[in-house]
Amino acid sequence: MLIGIVVTTLLGFPLGVTQAPESMTLSLSALRPLLLSPDFGGVLSLGVLPLVTAVVTFTICLCFDTLGALICIAGAGNLLDEKGGLGRYSRGMTAVALSTAAAPLLGAPPIGIPVEGSTGVADGARTGLYTAATGVLFLAAILLAPIAGIIPGAATSPALVLIGMLMIHNATNIYWHQVEIALPCFLTMIMIPFTYSVADGIGVGFISYTAISLVSGKGKKIPPVTYILTILFIAMYVLSAI
Repeated sequence: MLIGIVVTTLLGFPLGVTQAPESMTLSLSALRPLLLSPDFGGVLSLGVLPLVTAVVTFTICLCFDTLGALICIAGAGNLLDEKGGLGRYSRGMTAVALSTAAAPLLGAPPIGIPVEGSTGVADGARTGLYTAATGVLFLAAILLAPIAGIIPGAATSPALVLIGMLMIHNATNIYWHQVEIALPCFLTMIMIPFTYSVADGIGVGFISYTAISLVSGKGKKIPPVTYILTILFIAMYVLSAI
C-alpha cells in the first residue's frame, strides 16, 4: 500500500494531479488560542433543546463510530471472543473516551479509531505498544505535514479500497438465512456509505432489527440494551430534525 501511494504520488507530478506545496514551513501559531482555553460562554446561547440535541447526537455518533471500527479491527486480528464480543479489548472504548475528553483542551477534534488500524493488527499488533509507537510517529510527522500535503486523494483512494476489501470478509459471519438478522446487517452496510456515517448506518441497523423482531413476534428475544439503544437513535434523529 505504501509503495503504491508513493509511486502514484510521484506519477502525479507530470500528470498535474500532484501539486508541490507553496511553502515547506509549518506554523503552529493557529493552535495557541485553543490550547487549554475552554470557552463555555455560548453553551446555552441557543437554548436547552439544541444543547441536548448536540450532546445526544455527538455521543451516539462518536460511540458507534468507535465501536464499529473497534469490532472491525478486532475481527481482522481474530481477537473477538467465542461470542463475537470484544472481551478485554472493549477497554479501547475507555481509552477513546478519555482521549476525546482531553482532545479539546489541546485544540484537537474528538478522537476516533481509524479502521486503517486493522492492517496493523492483522500484521501482528496486539498490545498498546503499537498504538504508542503510532502516536510518537504522528508527533514526528507534524514536522512533515507540508510534505504529507503533497499526497493527492488519487494516491490514497486505492489503498482505502484495498482495506475495504480486507474488511468485507467479516460479512461471511452474518446469518444470511435469518431475515431479522440479515436485513438489518445489509441496511447497515449500505447506509454507511450512503450517509457518510458509520453511526447512522448502525442506527438504521438497530432500528430495523428491533422493528423486524417485533413484527415477527421475536421481540422477547431482544436484550433490553438493544431497546434502549434503538430509542436513543430514534431520539437522536427526531431531535436533529426539530
